[in-house]
Amino acid sequence: MSLEAHGSTAPVLELSGVGKEYPGTPPVRVLHGVDLTVQAGELLAVVGPSGSGKSTLLALLGSLDRPGSGRLRFEGRDLAGLSDAELAALRAHRIGFVFQQFFLLPGLSTVENVATGLLYGGAPAAERRARAVETLRSVGLGHRLDHHPDQLSGGERQRVAIARALVGRPALLLADEPTGALDSASGEGVVELLRTLNADGTTVVVITHDRDLAASFPRRVGIHDGRIAFDERGPASAGGDG
Repeated sequence: MSLEAHGSTAPVLELSGVGKEYPGTPPVRVLHGVDLTVQAGELLAVVGPSGSGKSTLLALLGSLDRPGSGRLRFEGRDLAGLSDAELAALRAHRIGFVFQQFFLLPGLSTVENVATGLLYGGAPAAERRARAVETLRSVGLGHRLDHHPDQLSGGERQRVAIARALVGRPALLLADEPTGALDSASGEGVVELLRTLNADGTTVVVITHDRDLAASFPRRVGIHDGRIAFDERGPASAGGDG
């Protein structure tokens, strides 16, 4: 399977009638007929309360799970026909993940943590380090290359996590509550970094329950009870996102 994009005209993500349920008595239906298209270069927030289906949607967008129904395309490719190994390769080369918890390895330096993002790509060690250094400098951490996670602030650790997600030069960055474990000042710094990365061409989707954060984004998709409740572009309305 080629990992190159099929062309600039294909959306990065295209969901048509996507549903997902988990076994149970009765089965638990988490997503219901979701339609969503994300174009290359977009910056959007998916907002909704706990239990709305955001985490399930994130897993599908990142090819960590498969839809139970409907169709999901990534850069024009229908993912239904891909094997688990092909999906793993897609994630390694085309999708970056950032989570609320940083998931940094305490025994590794900052640059070593970021270089782990290239382990599955087959790059030699020297190249992995060089790209990790370059990416850390791009997120403002060129002066923290040899520090360990316990020597960094929360905001710095999240920047390291973002650098690790970006070091493979993905087409899509998925951020799940990226400011949830940070104080307000650090959180604002991370959001500004995401905006800068988007301005440089990275497609960014942020999953959040924070309505104020979502309101600051140019596109806001609301999810409620597993369904798309709204899809807005432009400045947020005075009445909020609900």
